[in-house]
Amino acid sequence: MKAKRSGFTLVEILIVVVILGILAAIVIPQFTEASTEAKSSSLCTDLQTLRSQIELYKVQHNDIPPSFANFTAQMTAQTDITGAVGTDYGPYMQKIATNQFNNLNTLDNTGTVGDNVGGWEYNATTGVINADDDYDNDGVPGPDHANL
Repeated sequence: MKAKRSGFTLVEILIVVVILGILAAIVIPQFTEASTEAKSSSLCTDLQTLRSQIELYKVQHNDIPPSFANFTAQMTAQTDITGAVGTDYGPYMQKIATNQFNNLNTLDNTGTVGDNVGGWEYNATTGVINADDDYDNDGVPGPDHANL
């Protein structure tokens, strides 16, 4: 009498591998989309925080926004009424947020939102700040985050 062998045949193993490959091809793009949505949500939150803290700075400094040259110091350290290092106001944040789409936390003041030069496009005259990444996923010319 022959001994009965138990196990899988090569064909059965190949079928399982093919099925797993098909499932992976379906599931992985959904995780990528979720990751992009999470980054967008984080970007919106960071912009809201930056904008509200710039507004608070303006209120406490006679309607003058932080300067471009001293933005980081003025937002992350204590300042006096002139914006110089002091003890009267601030700090407004612990650090400048990083733009999740280009991994930069630096400022740009070229006037071109979405040129990807910095993490944030900042106009020191008006205090307006926007995302400066060039991420484009909607097919419309121009960066998706220019008008957030």
